[in-house]
Amino acid sequence: MLKKFMLAGAATSLLAGAASAADLPRRVAPPPVFTPVPVFTWTGFYAGLHTDYTFTDRQRITTIGNDVTPTNTIGNVATLRRPPVVRNEQDGLANIGGGFGYNYQFTPGSGFVVGVQADWAWTDIHKNTFYLGPQLAANNGFSDPSAFRQELSWLGTVVGRAGYAFDRVFVYGMGGFAYGGVDYRANFYTTAGATPPLALAYTGRYNDIATGYAYGGGIEYALPTDSFLARYSLLGLLGIQSQAVTIKAEYLHYDLGSRNVQVNNTGLTVAAAAQPRGSYTSRFTTEGNLVRAGFSYKFNGL
Repeated sequence: MLKKFMLAGAATSLLAGAASAADLPRRVAPPPVFTPVPVFTWTGFYAGLHTDYTFTDRQRITTIGNDVTPTNTIGNVATLRRPPVVRNEQDGLANIGGGFGYNYQFTPGSGFVVGVQADWAWTDIHKNTFYLGPQLAANNGFSDPSAFRQELSWLGTVVGRAGYAFDRVFVYGMGGFAYGGVDYRANFYTTAGATPPLALAYTGRYNDIATGYAYGGGIEYALPTDSFLARYSLLGLLGIQSQAVTIKAEYLHYDLGSRNVQVNNTGLTVAAAAQPRGSYTSRFTTEGNLVRAGFSYKFNGL
């Protein structure tokens, strides 16, 4: 009897414990953690390399005579003994260039972007232009040659950029300051009573930095951070982590203005004149176009 009573009490205790456990609040599982996907922004500093194709189509060299006496250089231009105008077209593929800049995007993802960019390129384009005047009686029936050389060794720009970003695609316009290393030369030869028969009678040169303006536009695309270019680039191999790699294509028109070159007599005298001749002024214009392709590494922002 006691045994039955003890069994009944144990069963009752178990049932009471189960009922109490059922009344306890259930343990709620924690909500899943969602990691937000980073939104790309063009904000940040960048630096990169590029190669350029440069071509010109409207460059002119104009020449005037400065003296009526002693040999009437004004008349020499009027009679085409010296060329009043020649055109000098140039083109060439730049070896390499580089640049850096900063962008600011107002809204991450898609939105307006403004920035500033500085670039430099070794253009190394030059052209020699020759002119052979008419056979004039005043020149004993011979023609006087003239030779011009125009060179743009390098070109630099500091421009502002503004455009709209469609996530990783950035379309923009740009404009600002341009400068470059120019070399202008003019050499006029004579056959009139000179010894030897062809001698340098006038020469002039301008070698300096010319300044002006540039404008254009471009399109740029940001590759994913884990792209091949980002992972196996020189920076990546050096352990320098960039936030993104971008590739771009740009068009730029530059105008460095015009410069005068004083073309002075070399001291040469001819049989018909016992004193040196007068002088000329040749005015060179530097203006052209540049098509650029390159890539950059972005260091700030997501």
